[in-house]
Amino acid sequence: MTQAEIKLCSLLLQEHFGEIVEKIGTYLIRTGTQPLRMIVSDTGLLLDQVKKALCVLIQHNLVTYQLQKRGFVEYEAQCKRVLRILRYPRYIYTAKTLYNDTGELIVEELLLNGKMTMSAVVRKVADRLTETMEDGKTMDYADVSNTFVRLADTHFVQRCPLVPETPENPDAPPPPAPTLVINEKDMYVVPRLNLVGKGKRRRSCDEEENGEHKAKKQKQDGDSSEPPPDDGIYWQVNIDRFHQHFRDQGIVSAVANRMDQTSSEIVRTMLRMSEVTTSSNAPYTQPLSSNEIFRSLPAGYNIAKQVLDQYLTLLADDPLEFVGKSGDSGGGMYTVNLHKALASLATATLESIVEERFGSRCARIFRLLLRKKHLEQKQVEDFAMIPAKEAKDMLYKMLSENFVSLQEIPKTPDHAPSRTFYLYTVNVLSSARMLLHRCYKSVANLMERRQFETKENKRLLEKSQRVEAILASMQATGAEDAQLQEIEEMITAPERQQLENLKRNVNKIDASENQVDETIFVLESFIESTVKRP
Repeated sequence: MTQAEIKLCSLLLQEHFGEIVEKIGTYLIRTGTQPLRMIVSDTGLLLDQVKKALCVLIQHNLVTYQLQKRGFVEYEAQCKRVLRILRYPRYIYTAKTLYNDTGELIVEELLLNGKMTMSAVVRKVADRLTETMEDGKTMDYADVSNTFVRLADTHFVQRCPLVPETPENPDAPPPPAPTLVINEKDMYVVPRLNLVGKGKRRRSCDEEENGEHKAKKQKQDGDSSEPPPDDGIYWQVNIDRFHQHFRDQGIVSAVANRMDQTSSEIVRTMLRMSEVTTSSNAPYTQPLSSNEIFRSLPAGYNIAKQVLDQYLTLLADDPLEFVGKSGDSGGGMYTVNLHKALASLATATLESIVEERFGSRCARIFRLLLRKKHLEQKQVEDFAMIPAKEAKDMLYKMLSENFVSLQEIPKTPDHAPSRTFYLYTVNVLSSARMLLHRCYKSVANLMERRQFETKENKRLLEKSQRVEAILASMQATGAEDAQLQEIEEMITAPERQQLENLKRNVNKIDASENQVDETIFVLESFIESTVKRP
């Protein structure tokens, strides 16, 4: 766990959950697993505050707990899961592109609340959609429910582990911490709910209506004393499935850039066919026959079977090896080599960064070293066709920045420089780790910059919010245009300009955060794919 990661986790927790949760989260990240007593004594917070903060962190899957042999419970922070908060906007946007506004709001509610029952999500989303609709139109619970089922079928949302049902024994004391279990078969099974109703709008009523509203609310509370049919079945966002989708999108766009749109559509079809059957960390997709791929192609692609076979042969013969041939049955069995694809994406990212930082000639040397593996300085000069002095400067510059490494191969045991080969090489994995660390530092710097910008203009932002609130209330009561104009003029022209600049700067920072996170995702996926699993 590097200092850059700890700092970024701290900033994310503070921004989303406040100071108390941030203090406990950062303490657990720094110190590892700790019991409640140690957390209270070391952080100096009240026991009640620590308990509530731990509840929030557990609710959002940012902290896990486990029962020790001695009988006490220890809490452990999940740093990688905290860093995923940075990717929340991307998850929500992906849900919007795949499942429209309803899917977007379902994923947003689950991310905001950590875990929720399906009935609660459906009601909340229907209410929010109804508020955005024109007067007289409402959102039906059944429509939201159908979108939720589609999200579960494609594994974008999954059930949370439950406390197993045990025969009640009043004499036995309850365990200090429950053990949560989930059957893999039930993870994506949606409970059968007969949710009938429509979304409701919020009302701003007079006192008379308010009294009537309270009476209605009491009546509703009386009716809702019985638990909903899915009580106890909680759902959460399946982050691994979203990452699988991002990885697939990256592979498809890489194939489109290298070859053409038709070949990328063939790879997209292969990935779509195996997206639910292939685990997120598998090195290959399931083998698919060319006949199956032909039948599953989108309706708009009217290509002949013979043309498809030619495309598949081209993809399999490509040096990048995104697609591999695993057999000849069924017209030929093909797989997508996921780990090699991730390595190619990470290498392309490294090349791009070298070109941006050091220029095109350095990028030429870098690509040369990637292709030839090991080269002496004289060989680099000859192959890259760059003068000796410039090549030496470029190599040393990349060496000092850890993009290139130097390997010594001595001819004699005394390691005398005159009798030693000095070979330049690129270690893609160590370069990716170094860049990932820099990306974490960049995001932390961007977040601190945004906080500084907002703090500097705090008074102006508060004034702007007050003026907007007054305008909204006056428009609701039917005020004249002259009165509204007078209120708007409370913010002077220089202040308005300052607000515009602030808004533009904050938008730039937000966009930069998302762009850096895309690089982080590619590098993280590549590093994880190199880890050997038992």
